[in-house]
Amino acid sequence: MTAKRRARRILVVEDDLTLNRLLLDQLSRIGFTTKGVTSRQQAKDVLEDFEPDLTILDMRLPDANGLDFLPDLHSCCPVVILTAYGSIDQAVKAVKSGAAEYLIKPVSPASLELAVTRALENAELKRNAQFWESKVKSETGSNMIGSGAAFAKVRDMIALVAPVETTVLIEGESGVGKELVAGAIHEQSTRADQHFVAIDCCTLQENLFESELFGHERGAFTGADRKKDGLIEVAEHGTVFLDEIGEISPVIQAKLLRVLETGKYRRLGGVKDISANVRFVAATNRSLQEMTEEGSFRSDLFYRLSAFNIQVPPLRERKVDIKKLAIHFLESRNFQRNIKKVLAPATLKALTAYHWPGNVRELKNAIERSILISANSPRILPEHISLPKNPDDCKASVDLSFDHEPTFDEIRENYLIHLLDAHNGNRKEVAQILGVSERNTYRLIKKLELDGKITSPA
Repeated sequence: MTAKRRARRILVVEDDLTLNRLLLDQLSRIGFTTKGVTSRQQAKDVLEDFEPDLTILDMRLPDANGLDFLPDLHSCCPVVILTAYGSIDQAVKAVKSGAAEYLIKPVSPASLELAVTRALENAELKRNAQFWESKVKSETGSNMIGSGAAFAKVRDMIALVAPVETTVLIEGESGVGKELVAGAIHEQSTRADQHFVAIDCCTLQENLFESELFGHERGAFTGADRKKDGLIEVAEHGTVFLDEIGEISPVIQAKLLRVLETGKYRRLGGVKDISANVRFVAATNRSLQEMTEEGSFRSDLFYRLSAFNIQVPPLRERKVDIKKLAIHFLESRNFQRNIKKVLAPATLKALTAYHWPGNVRELKNAIERSILISANSPRILPEHISLPKNPDDCKASVDLSFDHEPTFDEIRENYLIHLLDAHNGNRKEVAQILGVSERNTYRLIKKLELDGKITSPA
């Protein structure tokens, strides 16, 4: 028995009370769940708990121009603009601002139903297209998310080294996305249309690892009843990614060095050399430099592998990317339930404040777990994430991370918002900390309210 699909939700923002009720009645008769408000402020309050699938928005509201409010609504659902003052210029401006449909009052029931149905269907098609696009990208490993300065440097280095045949060593903590970087190098290289083969160097015993990498001849060891091609052969003309290269034994180190120096190798139990036309990309969460100094890793192999080095920063140094990554992981897994979920503002704040010792992998696991724990709730709250407390939670911290070079005013505003949040909006306490008068603090806060960066205290 299939689950019954919930009724679509529509928010009507119309200041004419008679027309508002009429629209709500017409939409309810069609089968929609509706809610009506008469101003921008009422709409903002309602959106805290009511998540519409579509909004019908009047062009002229008592506290706002509909076009000014349109971008806020368009980001979460399709918007149908409604106005009594229709013109071609206005219609063009509304569509360019993100409106899905444009209706002129008075609106007949047939026109209303057609516009709403068409806007919802187009939004559904767009979501499906975005879903399959993200799914294809995630399966090909090309979905690198990061806009901050730390990750921009990684992107630049990938673009620099990808077109050449140099061996690359990727360094970084566990879970930062080293395989994703390796995949991006492959995709931007001249070998992009060939195989990308990843090998985890720490999951196999020495003889099994050697067999996996180089292959083996029949009878090479007990159970080898047939010849087996190694992954180097499988990746011919493509890229071999050696993950956690610091874990391989001295025996494998010597054999891998021979491949890098001569371009030849032998299958386990074989006597003939085989040419290897592949590019090697390696990754490690350990310092190979220190390992060479300790004598646990061959220095000649280290120098061969590190012809070009890329350092992937930990997530705690990429806080500007946490929100984008979290939303990406949420949307890419949302298909597992027939519920559109969003991360509550408090949840995003908690995610950004956390130190993420497990990096991007830990963030992905936390989001996937929260989808299950939140069950039928459309909003993922902080308690659904279940993050352990940071060891430094008792210390005051200010997040002044930007994805650009900030102006002094931007830094000052960010710090003021932090203080207001930390002191529950107490302007007197904030003024004392800043060392300025309450009057001056009030003026700064009013400017933030006018700019829409904070909301007025209740």
